[in-house]
Amino acid sequence: MTGASSGIGRAIALDLSAPGAEICLLARRRDALESVAKQVRANGGQGHVFCVDFACDQDIEDFVKSARAFDHLDVLVLCGGAIFHANTEHATIEQFDLQYRSNVRGPYSLVQALLPLLRKQSGQIVFVNSSLATRRASCGNGQFTATQCALRAIADSLRDELQADGIRVLSVYPGRTATPRTAELYKQEGRPYHPELLMQPEDVATMVTHALRMPRTAEVTDISMRSAVKSY
Repeated sequence: MTGASSGIGRAIALDLSAPGAEICLLARRRDALESVAKQVRANGGQGHVFCVDFACDQDIEDFVKSARAFDHLDVLVLCGGAIFHANTEHATIEQFDLQYRSNVRGPYSLVQALLPLLRKQSGQIVFVNSSLATRRASCGNGQFTATQCALRAIADSLRDELQADGIRVLSVYPGRTATPRTAELYKQEGRPYHPELLMQPEDVATMVTHALRMPRTAEVTDISMRSAVKSY
């Protein structure tokens, strides 16, 4: 479970936590991860904390080595990443590189390394993407949208590749959701932030866990979500 320290990733981790469940919680901030792990344990599960920066190859390699101690992997949820908004004239190459490594290369590397564990019991993969990957990029979103479109392509290709193994691949495309990252975006835009008018992380988590728990006679491939309040 990547991006598990806050927002949608945290909500999915808690929604999946249940007696007997073992959840590997990945993000950069140990203190936030420990808080989530404590809640997972309170729900009867086991929360394992791993500090991983997806822009760092060594962090990913270290986690994969630890993950091989597990017999198999039922669900891999890829959530979170880096985001910067700026017009092409002002967006830096350094920002583009960080978004590429965090949003595309890192998740790709993790999936590639964990496929043997997923194949053991026909696991499932969830890509928590962005609604920007499903529509035309707008002003200031070029770099970030490019990474999300790349992630969508990876998920679509992977779904076809893994069909024979019985591995389901789900892409979720939420609109703006009341998360710390969204709060920061509104601040950068100079707009008032009203989280109560946005989707909640728990809304997305409910959809994801419902799809994961569906009978294996069906596969949900894509879920698009947006706030019920269209004027905000």
